This record gives sequence, C-alpha cells and structure tokens, in this order.
Amino acid sequence: MSVTDVSPVATEETVLAAGLDVGSSSVKIVIVREDGARPEILCARTDRIRRRDLRRVLEESWEAALSDAGIETNDIAYIATTGEGELVEFRRGHFYGMTTHARGAIYLMPETRAVIDIGALHARAMKISDQSRVLSYRMTSQCASGSGQFLENVARYLGITLEDIGPLSCSASTPEMVSSICAVLAETDVINMVSRGIKTGDILKGIHLSMAGRYVKLLRAVGAEGTVAITGGLAADSGLAKAVREKIAEDGLSLEVITHPMSIYAGAIGAALWGAYRHRVLAKRRVEVS
Repeated sequence: MSVTDVSPVATEETVLAAGLDVGSSSVKIVIVREDGARPEILCARTDRIRRRDLRRVLEESWEAALSDAGIETNDIAYIATTGEGELVEFRRGHFYGMTTHARGAIYLMPETRAVIDIGALHARAMKISDQSRVLSYRMTSQCASGSGQFLENVARYLGITLEDIGPLSCSASTPEMVSSICAVLAETDVINMVSRGIKTGDILKGIHLSMAGRYVKLLRAVGAEGTVAITGGLAADSGLAKAVREKIAEDGLSLEVITHPMSIYAGAIGAALWGAYRHRVLAKRRVEVS
C-alpha cells in the first residue's frame, strides 16, 4: 500500500525515517520523508505473521517496503521500532507503544485528544495533548476477550473473514450479549449461541458491545475529553467503532469517536516520526560538539 501526502514546503535537510510496529499477529512498516513541513508517507505495508518465523517475516516485509518506496536501507537516516521490536536487529532506536500511537494519531487526525489502541492481545486508552504527549493511560486486564485475537478466534469458529466482521455487526437487529469477560468462557457463549440459531451478525454485535463497554470504562478512567481516535489492528472494524459510539451515547459522555483509513498504521507512523525527530536532535548535538 502506497500513500502520498505531499509537503508544500521543504527545508535544507530532508530526512527519511522508517517505523516498524511489530505486533503478535502482524508487522506494520511505514517509511516517511520529513523536511520540516508535514511529513510525506512514502509507503505503508502490513504483513501477517501466521505462524511463520518472525525474523523471516521482518526481513521480507522490510525488503518489500524498501521496494515500494523505491529506496535502499542506506538512504534511511533512522530506523525506529515499536511494539515487540527487539528482533529487528537493524533498528537504531525503540519507542514505547503509547508514545508512537499518540504521535501517529495526531498526525492522521490532528483533532485527537484521546486514543483507544486495540491490538491483538490487549487494548489501552490514552488521554493526550495536542502535541501528542500522553497525559494518562489505562490498559485492559490480561484476559484477551477485549482484543483482536479473541475476535479472530470467533471469526474462525463462525467461518467468516476478519473483513466480514464489521459489516455483519452493523447489520445486526437484535444483538446477543456475551455474558462473560473471560475469553475462554465468552467463546463458550458463542458456541451456545450458534447451537441456538442466533444470527452471526447478532452474535458479533453482542461481542462488539461487550468489548466497547470495557473501552468506554478505560476512557472514563483516563478522563478522556473531546475527540477519541481508534488505532491499532481493530481500527478498521466498522462494527466495533459503531459499538463504541453507541456505548458512549448510552453513558451520556460528550466524546466523538473517529477513525482514519490508515489508523492501523498509527504506531508505525509515530515510530517513524519520532525517529526523524531524534535524528535531527542527535545531528544538532554533533554539530554543536564539533
């Protein structure tokens, strides 16, 4: 996937930086060109791990990203990782996930003042400033029923694709609520629903509402205000976003929930942008020392 967001102004130095967001289920890579104005995204790609050797996935995904951008590794001034980036041996620096998702969300949706980052194994809510500073945060518990992996397991059992989940949930008329927040017990609930003939869309909508309820509690805990951006692997799930909006309305909160077509890349974008910034800071220090 290639995206171009051309900067209208250029400065003397143009910096190429890359961000690699390494998750438990996929690797996301973004390469940006930063010249002091609005950065330009040269490429953005995601590759599923699917029980493959992670080092091999990283290597293949990196080479494909360079090809998409039409550059070589030596052209990149700073390679930054986030998430589980320890296996990226060619990285120059690593940034914590909350920091990168906050920065990526502000880049994509400048009005953002809170973020729900929903990954394969956990979710977290953050209240942030207009400069992407994390002011407060809360995470879900160890149980995976509020995560992408749980939804993926349910989709596999229901015989549908991940892309089908959102539209089916949005079409639901009588959602069937999941009774437990435990992933194992919740999957048992789903099996029982199927045996009772509950429609797939109603099952998914009930699951989405259950997950959304947990996220709204996190937003309350961090004192979220204004506009909330959804990032991470489930950001493209239209059914989940709709459920979050419904729960927010039900709780009487004055929050607006938004997403962006590139929300799943927020972590990688943030890593690349922080990498470019760090490169400039280090370069300036070297000049001052010399």
